[in-house]
Amino acid sequence: MPQRDTYRPPTGFSVMPPIIKNLLILNGLLFLAQFVASETLPPSSLMPQVLDYLVLHPPGVERALYLPAADPSGFWPWQLVTYGFLHAGFWHIFFNMFILWMFGVQIENTWGSKRFAIFYFTCIIGAGLTHLAFVDSPVIGASGAVFGVMLAFAMMFPNRPIYIYFLFPIKAKWLMLGLGVLELFYGFSGTQGSVANFAHLGGMVVGFVVIQYWRGKLPVKPNRPMRW
Repeated sequence: MPQRDTYRPPTGFSVMPPIIKNLLILNGLLFLAQFVASETLPPSSLMPQVLDYLVLHPPGVERALYLPAADPSGFWPWQLVTYGFLHAGFWHIFFNMFILWMFGVQIENTWGSKRFAIFYFTCIIGAGLTHLAFVDSPVIGASGAVFGVMLAFAMMFPNRPIYIYFLFPIKAKWLMLGLGVLELFYGFSGTQGSVANFAHLGGMVVGFVVIQYWRGKLPVKPNRPMRW
């Protein structure tokens, strides 16, 4: 039997595919741990210390979100992944997980779970590195990877209408273009000091590069180009 030279997505559709489901569970469990650590435990207890070593800290900048100022943590390599499972509040995790599910279900069902997992974690790492390149403060949140997933959706379904506030339709490609311009403006203007705009941009850019590589659009080609 001749070997296929193109990527073939799996058949079937699930409203809760395995990677999406596990990401929702892990983010929810860690958010619960954050709530317990910040609301009920003293900073000297074990859980706040563990959580602070999961936050992405810029190298050479010793700051802490959960530990006392006298005992700050610094950068560790695993933080480039773990920061994406922590969130700053209920609405932060709610919107991130809702958007991840809304856009990611279609992507994981189309690509398959393994490819989606590679894409998601690559976007997390890329978003974290981009943040470190431009900002010298700690960061948490899955937003960078979520922006990458949204970009993937817009590339696959550019004319699919997205309803802003469930009322106003806009094509996916124009929504992502507008979000990219806004993130670029806010990032360089600094008018959204508490928002990791460069992480959002990094997730989008890295996601775009990964997809273009998989599609065989870059000088370096994959063994099995992905088609849609």
